[in-house]
Amino acid sequence: MKKSKRTSIRTKITLSLVATILIMVVMSCAITMIFIKKYFYHSMEQMLLDTYNSCNKLFGRDEDIDSKELANDVINQSGAMIFIFDSVNMHVYTTVNEEAAVYNNLSFIADYFNYSGGKNPDNPKIKRKQIEKTDKYDIQITNDRNTGNSYYDVVGFLDNGFVVIIRKPISSVDSTIVTSLKFFLLVFSVVALLGFVMVYFISNAVAKPIKNLASVANRMAQLDLDVKVDHASNDEIGELADSMNEMSYQLRNTLTELQQANAKLQTDIDEKVQIDEMRKEFLSHVSHELKTPIALIQGYAEGLKDNVIEDDESKEFYCDVILDEAGKMNKLVRQLLDLNELEFGVDRVHPVVFDIDALIKNVVDSSSILVEQNHAEVELADELNDVCNVYADEFMIEQVFTNYFTNALHYCNDGGKVRVWTANKDYDQPRRTEDGLVTGNLRVFVYDEGPNIPDDELDKVFIKFYKVDKARTREYGGSGIGLSIVAASMAAHNKNYGVYNVENGVVFYFDLDIIQQDDGEPEMIPENSADNTSEQ
Repeated sequence: MKKSKRTSIRTKITLSLVATILIMVVMSCAITMIFIKKYFYHSMEQMLLDTYNSCNKLFGRDEDIDSKELANDVINQSGAMIFIFDSVNMHVYTTVNEEAAVYNNLSFIADYFNYSGGKNPDNPKIKRKQIEKTDKYDIQITNDRNTGNSYYDVVGFLDNGFVVIIRKPISSVDSTIVTSLKFFLLVFSVVALLGFVMVYFISNAVAKPIKNLASVANRMAQLDLDVKVDHASNDEIGELADSMNEMSYQLRNTLTELQQANAKLQTDIDEKVQIDEMRKEFLSHVSHELKTPIALIQGYAEGLKDNVIEDDESKEFYCDVILDEAGKMNKLVRQLLDLNELEFGVDRVHPVVFDIDALIKNVVDSSSILVEQNHAEVELADELNDVCNVYADEFMIEQVFTNYFTNALHYCNDGGKVRVWTANKDYDQPRRTEDGLVTGNLRVFVYDEGPNIPDDELDKVFIKFYKVDKARTREYGGSGIGLSIVAASMAAHNKNYGVYNVENGVVFYFDLDIIQQDDGEPEMIPENSADNTSEQ
């Protein structure tokens, strides 16, 4: 779906504020145009009345007053012309210095009192508009048709009986109104311009954190949950930023948990698939290994049953074959059970202190018949005549060395050498066990003088049922499980093992912890923290 063109929030804020400012300026101008004249006229009326009251106060004193005092002492904020007439003494007090102006205004006083009835068609010279009338004074707008001037007048009597007229030309008031309007329009224009500039910066300031929130939200939508909103304000935007940060944190944790759950689920699935494959492979290998001895047993048993043999020697040969193949099957089953217990942790390691040199010699001595059958020459290193105590499960290690040794005997050349030797490496930091102090690592080597193992198969020889030379393995009854038992036993001990080719032969090796039984108290370090890696 095609997205419509978006308007940025900064533009919306700017347009909204500009429209608001323009509306307020136009309304202010309209209100000013409508009410400013009334305001000035009302203010003028109040100032003229203040002047009237000030004159009444001045002439209420018991002393002689002259025009100079009238000009100086009377409050006259509007600058109006003041005429006070003493009809008894025929004296005029005024703030006007021009005789013509005095004459004209005195003429106005006469006209006023002769035609005091307001607008009088019999007096075409004067047109009056009465605004307020009291017992003491009248407030009116007077149009003098002779001069064409209009005045704002306060006409009446003071408390002492003097006639008073306070006159302000309307033209000066209108001029002030026009000047004020021009000033107000200028002020409004400047304020509007400044307002537009301020709106630009304000809209940027308001829109920036919102745009930042939108950018962060967009990145969160792309599952970038490490992003964080940096906003320190305490307003609603700051609250929204805190909420988004909290949401990002919760989503990241939830996603991490989901990923871990998915990874665990995938691992479980892979393990299940691997177990199924191992099960199929195991059944295939076991079936293959048992097929030949079962066929031999069945064939020879049928021969015995059908009496195909005529002499005791042949009968004995048939029985020997049956027993030999049954023994091979029994050995295979026992090895599979041992390997199963090791791989699934049923038979846990029970480490004890024992002499590895003595164990090696005992295995070699007990295999003397096998040594003679393979016409091998066994060579034990001189260091094996000493006592070397190690810390491991003695039964498992005996199986490991026995498998290495018998494997070497079977694969060495006719009349070839089988050599056993050891090498040790001290630990930088020994560790304390219940039975003593583990001080170093012992590596046991078993060499057979025979064909090398292909390089691409060196890492496969410890896989169960794997055989480098299947014909030769079958010849001596091997099942391909012995080295798998070695791998499982050493893995249970968390120690290294392996194989590598040398000139005219192959070397197998495995590692053990050397232990010293004493009463010392050296520095303690955690169990299994020694460096188990050794150079081949």
